[in-house]
Amino acid sequence: MQQAAFDSKGSAIRWTEVPGDELARVYLHGLGSVSSVYHAHIAARPELAGRRSLFVDLPGHGISDRPTDFGYSLEENADAVAAALDRAGVVGAELIAHSMGGAVALVLAHRRPELVSRLVLAEANLDAFPPPTAGSSGIAAYEEDAFVDEHHARVLEAVGPLWAATMRLADPRALHRSAVGLRRGSEPVMRSILENLSIDRVYLQGERSGELPGRPALEAAGVRVVTVPCAGHNIMFDNPGVFAAAVAGRD
Repeated sequence: MQQAAFDSKGSAIRWTEVPGDELARVYLHGLGSVSSVYHAHIAARPELAGRRSLFVDLPGHGISDRPTDFGYSLEENADAVAAALDRAGVVGAELIAHSMGGAVALVLAHRRPELVSRLVLAEANLDAFPPPTAGSSGIAAYEEDAFVDEHHARVLEAVGPLWAATMRLADPRALHRSAVGLRRGSEPVMRSILENLSIDRVYLQGERSGELPGRPALEAAGVRVVTVPCAGHNIMFDNPGVFAAAVAGRD
């Protein structure tokens, strides 16, 4: 396990790592998740073996620290990931990022372009103020203290056992602030960042999730949008073969 300080008090963002050839692949998880749980089985597939792989847990999640005076905005999360990559000596990485992690990856590519050479985004959040059905909107609908003191346990029960298995490892206050930051979005907004990047970009949309809004504009901007059959939001579990093919550049 490796770590790097991401604030003035020395709070640590942590990751586990598989050694291998550069360029590195960096895996980022979604809201209330853990990177290794969602991605280690992908990195271990034969078509992806042999590449250095980092499984980074965002602040407040998994094995990373959860300071109470940290904002957990997309920009702050991106800067924390940048601190991890700087500490690991990683430049020009391929970022494989799910859901909120995809939004963080886009902000990172905008703020520190030298760190990112390619993006594979699995149902990444692209727009501010998502519909009320989104998980982040449900969490952010509560006031922070009310969520921490009253509603956290109810949300864990409502999201079901698979998501709850990793969400319960996240600090409740960090989880709420992360959801609020995700709902607020970035400046420029994530979709605009994605459209304007010049690096290789792949966006994976689960077939069960419906059509990706704004798909024609993304494709016109050079983003390869792949509809993944037999998959919902958690594409890496629902169809790991197609997910791994996209990471390997065989989509």
